[in-house]
Amino acid sequence: MTRALDRSGRSPGAARLLAVTKGISADLAMEAVGLGVTDLGESRIQEAEPKIGIVGVGPRWHLVGHLQTNKAKRAVALFDEIHSIDSERLAQEVARRAAELGRSPVVYVEVNTSGDAAKHGIPPEGAMELTELVASLPPLLLVGFMTIGPLTGGAEGARQAFRRLRGIRDDAAARGLLPADGGLSMGMSDDFEIAIEEGATIVRVGSALFGTGGTGGTGGPRGMDSGAAPE
Repeated sequence: MTRALDRSGRSPGAARLLAVTKGISADLAMEAVGLGVTDLGESRIQEAEPKIGIVGVGPRWHLVGHLQTNKAKRAVALFDEIHSIDSERLAQEVARRAAELGRSPVVYVEVNTSGDAAKHGIPPEGAMELTELVASLPPLLLVGFMTIGPLTGGAEGARQAFRRLRGIRDDAAARGLLPADGGLSMGMSDDFEIAIEEGATIVRVGSALFGTGGTGGTGGPRGMDSGAAPE
């Protein structure tokens, strides 16, 4: 991360590490926190809930997987940051639940910049309308956008997807919906350096930290980092 920041002329600490603990035991998550990790990410509420209870206060917990509206209340209660707001209906339900619980979660609008039909996220052409709605919902703290890099296309395909998200962020900033340095949640174990070079402010890394085995079956590196399975 430091090398990628240096290559792109960005200051040290401009990108945060989000350690994705999907499939990882609570003990190993606590070990990571003990070594200085401050942000932990999960993709499934049913796995995250007991783990958060064991690890306890200290790290910031991020939901990086797809969120169904019927799980919004549990997500708001458990997580400090939600990276996967991808529809008006979900945004409104998360805001409603946040108001009920007296919470103000940090949220990202998820955009499908790769055009992969198997991925979640709003299409780029609908991103600004959704962003305007999210920005108008007071309980939610909109900080930026999230995307998952393409499975094909190699480094250049990933770079194009990340550049597209940065362009959407810049457009939102020009409209006064975000600051110029608004958040970009992008990049995983196999492409986080490219993401940092393209402006990522937080990278979601699982297998590069914990390996591909985990303790609950993680699949391949991208499956572990992305939390792509529906919640």
